Amino acid sequence: MTSRNSIVNFGPGPAKMPIEVLERAQKSLINFENTGIGILELSHRSTEFARILRSAETTLREILSIPNTYRVLFLHGGGCGQFAAIPLNLMGLKVDRVADYLVTGYWSAAAAKEATKYGRVNAVLPKAKRYTTIPTKDTWTLSSEASYAYYCANETIDGVEFPFVPETNGTPIVCDMSSNFLSKHFDISKFGVVFAGAQKNVGCAGVAVVIAREDLIGQGTSKIPCIWDYQKQTTMESCVNTPPTFSIYVMSLMFDWIKSHGGTKGMGTLNDAKARLLYNTIDESNGFYVSTVDREYRSWMNVPFRIGGFGGDEAREKQFIAEAEKRGLTHLKGHRSVGGLRASLYNAITYEDVKKLTDFMDDFQLNNEERIN
Repeated sequence: MTSRNSIVNFGPGPAKMPIEVLERAQKSLINFENTGIGILELSHRSTEFARILRSAETTLREILSIPNTYRVLFLHGGGCGQFAAIPLNLMGLKVDRVADYLVTGYWSAAAAKEATKYGRVNAVLPKAKRYTTIPTKDTWTLSSEASYAYYCANETIDGVEFPFVPETNGTPIVCDMSSNFLSKHFDISKFGVVFAGAQKNVGCAGVAVVIAREDLIGQGTSKIPCIWDYQKQTTMESCVNTPPTFSIYVMSLMFDWIKSHGGTKGMGTLNDAKARLLYNTIDESNGFYVSTVDREYRSWMNVPFRIGGFGGDEAREKQFIAEAEKRGLTHLKGHRSVGGLRASLYNAITYEDVKKLTDFMDDFQLNNEERIN
């Protein structure tokens, strides 16, 4: 049997979780808090689950200093569900039913495409053949009639991350933070809505957390499915129907873990160090490894790279993946849409985990550099 301690999961999600969280969840599967009932059997209408919901929200509010003017929801459908929920709830804030979308990668492009079903999408940025940067602000075309402006803070596949919050001239900002949520500090008051799927930094698949400013709630079309209606979910405290109870429980445990490790500031310090270590290895390889993203917009969380040049050497990259797996370094293959290699450095990945990867990268380069050249 392969030992958990011998494997480092660099997968893009579902991703590595802290062993402390997994052990608490494991114990609760059989008997949650001495109720004699496992967490998977617990009614969503029970007082015990009500405490889980309150705990998750309270801890998240503490971590982010969320004002009382925002509502916190725990919803079905993951991040992709919110691609529809956002326009259904917000597109009608102005009569023209138009929204600004800043497309910088695969997932923001998918969100923009989904939004066209519910209104008009204004493409703020010039169309790109490949997503490797964020265009300069003088190329942006914002609409004065936009109900909201949408962007993805960190593109999981392309490895492009915003180092700033876009200026939208007062238009409410909606942000998909699915792959960098709670990985560093941010000011929630700058946003109208923030959402994130759990399975990267804050738990397991099955739930999305939505933080919405209360003045934006209740403005949606009457045709919104009830499970994504922010007004109904606010009134019913995320329990319009049976919510993803276990996923919410695990998310609550992750919030506790993040808080105990210094909150977003503690996570930010660690994640900065991890990213620097990996990018330094890439940049100091004399071109053996190549980053595919402009330096200013490189993601801390998802690091795509190639071997032998921007176009990559597919044979050598397959060899890299195979040899890495023998070292216990798994899920390093890039997404099928872009190819190459990718390491995801989410909150539960330790500095020591990344050091194992960079040590292997040094060894692989030493043994293969002449063949590349």
